[in-house]
Amino acid sequence: MIAIFKREWKSIFSGMLGYSLCAAYVLVGGLYFWVYNLLNLYPDFGYTLYSTTFAMLVFIPILTMRSLAEERRARTDQLLLTAPVGVPSIILGKYLAMVAVFTVPVAVLGLCPLVMRMYGTVSLAKAYGALFGYWLLGCAGIAIGLFLSGLTENTILAALSTFGVLLLSYLMPGIQTLFTVGSLLALGVFGLLAALAGLLAGIRSRSLTFGMLVFLGLCLALGLLYGLQSAALTSAFSALLGALGLFTPFESFIYGIFSIPAVLYYVSIAALFLFLAGQGLEKRRWN
Repeated sequence: MIAIFKREWKSIFSGMLGYSLCAAYVLVGGLYFWVYNLLNLYPDFGYTLYSTTFAMLVFIPILTMRSLAEERRARTDQLLLTAPVGVPSIILGKYLAMVAVFTVPVAVLGLCPLVMRMYGTVSLAKAYGALFGYWLLGCAGIAIGLFLSGLTENTILAALSTFGVLLLSYLMPGIQTLFTVGSLLALGVFGLLAALAGLLAGIRSRSLTFGMLVFLGLCLALGLLYGLQSAALTSAFSALLGALGLFTPFESFIYGIFSIPAVLYYVSIAALFLFLAGQGLEKRRWN
């Protein structure tokens, strides 16, 4: 894993990509810090971090787009898969290298609360708690980008798909408010999910009949739930959308609350997508 880590780290900083990404990220964060905290004397550094989360929508897709897609395009993934190293080590090595790159600008931004402390009273615990949540948010996003990069050979497509997923997650709180009423809409969405589950079950079992039975069973359960308690569908749909809001749990850190559920959420998201990325790489090994 250490060899994969060093290889990925060197590939990121072999040209100007790594340096440019880190410099641009520090520039954006420093600009918001200068305006909010220094010029306007706003003592909450967490608010500054929250204002710069949009930068992740660009930073993470560019950082992760080459991680697996470039390996597939150049056919160097076959060298990795035949090397005396396991798939988990490959995935973790690449992931930790990109997390280390992301940690560089975050560490630089970590100097900002100390600068603020020189000019006034600042809660360092609250500031660095928010910075920790910010770092966890970025780590979860990198795991998503790594997984999506493994689905294609085109680095541009990998970057665009990661940007689209992160943008959708970024806008999810606003999207969620549009679907707080109307159980028919929730029924339709869960019906689509039931169709997807039936399709996956059919492909997995290689039986169209089994897939259809799964779909019909889920539709029957949804129909009964809609007839008996339609409001439950709406609340379940709202909860589903809330779970897709990657940026929402970070808000608790901004308010000075060290949220264990938020930490577990980000760790779970990172673990899930790293597992899926590993499964995709394992599948190519056997193919």
